[in-house]
Amino acid sequence: MSERAYQKIRVARSDDGAVYTITLHNPERRNAIGPQMTNELLYALADAQIDADARVIVLTGEGKAFCAGGDFSQMTAGTDADALPFRGDYADLLLAMVRAEKPIVARVNGHAMGGGLGLVAASTFAVAAADAQLGTPEINVGLFPMMIMAVLARLVPRRRLLQMMLLGEKMPAEEARAIGLLGQVTAAEELDSAVATLTTQLASKSPMALKLGLRAFTMQDDLDLEKALPLLRDRLAECLGTDDAREGLMAFLEKRTPRWAGK
Repeated sequence: MSERAYQKIRVARSDDGAVYTITLHNPERRNAIGPQMTNELLYALADAQIDADARVIVLTGEGKAFCAGGDFSQMTAGTDADALPFRGDYADLLLAMVRAEKPIVARVNGHAMGGGLGLVAASTFAVAAADAQLGTPEINVGLFPMMIMAVLARLVPRRRLLQMMLLGEKMPAEEARAIGLLGQVTAAEELDSAVATLTTQLASKSPMALKLGLRAFTMQDDLDLEKALPLLRDRLAECLGTDDAREGLMAFLEKRTPRWAGK
């Protein structure tokens, strides 16, 4: 896979290729996200999905901020002549993240506001430094967190979410964890270790089981029980028919570590 000429993000892979790290790179704007960064993220996520070695995706920000929100300076700016061909907008990005068939870990190294908070909410896991703040300040500039509302509503209780959005709240990481926006909060100096522990655990699992599990979770997410259970019964049968399932069951019986083929 050839390297793309990214301008607003950076992509790196671990030595074994299992961890695919995407870093938001707009330092002069505290990694604020605009159309170009959004487009590049869609390319990077698509590449990670088809990378056979990649088991888990880490999304983080360069420097002290995760993502300050929308890059208002790009809202009316023209397209960079060197930009990648258009792949999608911010709504497409959130949908791609929610539907990703490899787990995405948000490494929240600093403040995540507005559109940046949407990226955190759309990720599979979110681990934050204790000094990070998260919030929805859009109403303070006459806007509203329209698109991120959809992913926030899947995590935050209704009344608490309305309070966040209508008051333009910013909250410390520990409070964000308490209302469901984050899965783990750690001291800033321990953030890399916490993320590495999680990615190592994920990378040790069956790639096929992760893929089929995330796909099934997305498929049943908006279904009522009468439709969800038959669908999941069929997805279990699909999972049982994979090489990884056969290997996992055999390894269990033989009391050894499974050797995943990802098939």
